[in-house]
Amino acid sequence: MRINFNVPPYTGKELDYIKECVEAQKICGDGKYTALDNEWIEKKTGVKKALLTTSCTHATEMSAILAGIKEGDEVIMPSFTFVSTANAFVLRGAKVVFVDIRPDTMNIDENLIEQAITPKTKAIVPVHYAGVGCEMDTIMDIAKRHNLLVIEDAAQGVMATYKGRALGSIGDFGNYSFHETKNYSMGEGGALLLRDETYVDNAIIIREKGTNRTLYNLGKVDKYSWIMPGSSYLPSEMNAAYLHAQLQLADEINDARLDHWNRYYEALRPLAEKGLIELPYVPEECVHNGHMFYIKCKDVEERTGLINYLKSNDILPASHYVPLHSSKAGVKYSEFRGEDKYTTRESLRLLRLPMYYKLTNEDLDEVVMRVKEYYKFN
Repeated sequence: MRINFNVPPYTGKELDYIKECVEAQKICGDGKYTALDNEWIEKKTGVKKALLTTSCTHATEMSAILAGIKEGDEVIMPSFTFVSTANAFVLRGAKVVFVDIRPDTMNIDENLIEQAITPKTKAIVPVHYAGVGCEMDTIMDIAKRHNLLVIEDAAQGVMATYKGRALGSIGDFGNYSFHETKNYSMGEGGALLLRDETYVDNAIIIREKGTNRTLYNLGKVDKYSWIMPGSSYLPSEMNAAYLHAQLQLADEINDARLDHWNRYYEALRPLAEKGLIELPYVPEECVHNGHMFYIKCKDVEERTGLINYLKSNDILPASHYVPLHSSKAGVKYSEFRGEDKYTTRESLRLLRLPMYYKLTNEDLDEVVMRVKEYYKFN
């Protein structure tokens, strides 16, 4: 396609930093660039500790281990999310409990969480869709009153905030993604954010295959050994170096994406005012990060037609998640509590438009032009 849906971010310094790692003969994890990336996240979010991981999937798995999730437990989340959000808890033997989403933000409906809680519930997992924060004050209040943990899926939320607080830093655990489709990328990668320092030591051990190897490398023990269950969640230093080049220009990348988002919004507003499409909604208390720009069509047939029309003009759009409760694994490992009033309906209408750091205004304007052509809007 001439205008792709996504182009991974690249600033020009990435290869220099990777070369430095190679020449220093330090390409495994926890080197200079891993430390710099962890420090950047900690300063930006205010968490006690950030740990770069091999993926957001693995960061979420670490959260589930730290939370003590076990067989028979229940975890509440939206069905409109990526499979990793659920997998992390299913792998621990837990039952995933889905509740409906809000149609305005596509986030979990905070008003439906409490009625889904049972004595088996151990955690709430809000997913900040498109970098727009969930209603975290309500969610944290529910969790406090029911003695539950909150594990934020902030995969799309780097540089976004809710009431001035960084997404991923509000709950007990937060999880970021640095996949190639995200605002900042290391190819495959993520980060675990820890608000409470009491979890830090165990998190470091879990991330290093369940050993105290990090303490050994710091000279705090004379040999390292197997302490607790863990896995290899530590990314390559070369991946961390690639990411660092983008974190150095984080504000510039964020500003560019927000500019693209605003340009889309203003250009497509007339179609929304005519009732032809719906545009994204950002609550007043949220500052988003331009992670994606989506529109909502009338129904799935109209969306399919628009997708095909854009593709015929060398533009690649994308739909998004198929609700997890409708999948084969979802039927086996989960339960949808309450009415699916919006999750399926809204997921069938949503269409994402091309969005990336170096998207040109000319390409963006052509996308808008083709959308207007489809709707015969002049």
